[in-house]
Formats: sequence, structure tokens, C-alpha cells
Amino acid sequence: MSTKKHQTQKAIDFNVLEQIQPDAAGIDVGASELYVCVPLDDEQQIKSFSTFTVDLHHLADWLKSCRIKTVAMESTGIYWIPLYDILEKRGFEVYLVNAHHLKNVSGRKTDISDCQWLYQLHTYGLLRNISSSRRNSGRACVSPPSGYVDTVSI
Repeated sequence: MSTKKHQTQKAIDFNVLEQIQPDAAGIDVGASELYVCVPLDDEQQIKSFSTFTVDLHHLADWLKSCRIKTVAMESTGIYWIPLYDILEKRGFEVYLVNAHHLKNVSGRKTDISDCQWLYQLHTYGLLRNISSSRRNSGRACVSPPSGYVDTVSI
């Protein structure tokens, strides 16, 4: 008969994840409205914006005022392109996330819960940035036609 000693080991607490990007935001991009989730003390604040260019600039101003440095948003159709450009030009680190990777999570049924989920996953560093590949393919859709005159000299 074997006389093994049983050692007691402390269990790992898997319920606690460390936030590695506390200055993150999550954005649910839609055709006519955007929902943004940012940290507010120990809670979350959610705000909606229209998709007009002036509103996208207001969104960027608000993110700066909230001291956000990195943003995650879903790559929904082509609606992400204007917002991506504005945020990138304003100095934000922008994560473009494949929407199909997030849609299979149960319990996400509204635009508000989508932006909260993006925010939460982004703060933990659990999202994969696909912006370089999607951005290039998106640019092909909106690039000017050949022969387009960029500047005119007189």
C-alpha cells in the first residue's frame, strides 16, 4: 500500500481578472447611432451619439475629456470607417474587432449591452485587433475612382 502524503494547495481564484487597460472604451457602431461605454469611477457610463460627422467629433472630444486612450469597436459593415479615421487622427489607439467573434456570446441582446461587453473585454486585453486587414479592405470600397483629380493648380 502506498503512503503518499497529500499536500494542500491554495486554489487559484479564476473569478478575478486584472484590468490591463483601465483607460479603455467600448463602442457599438450602428448605421444611425453609436453607443459608447467608458469607465466612471467604479462604474460605467454609457452615452449615445448620432453618426453625423459633427457628432463623431463630439464623441472624440468626450472620450478625451474622460481620459480614454484606447477604444474597441465592432467592424459592422462600412459604418466604422469615418469614426475610425477621426479617432485615429485624434491619437486614440483604435481596436477594430470582428463582430462575428462577439455575436456568439449569450446575454448580449442590445446595443447598450454590446458596448458594455466591448468595454469590459477591452479593459482585460481580451480583444484581437483586426484593423490593418479590415482597414485596407474598407479603403478599397471608398477610394476615389481612377483618374480622380486630387488637387487643381491654376
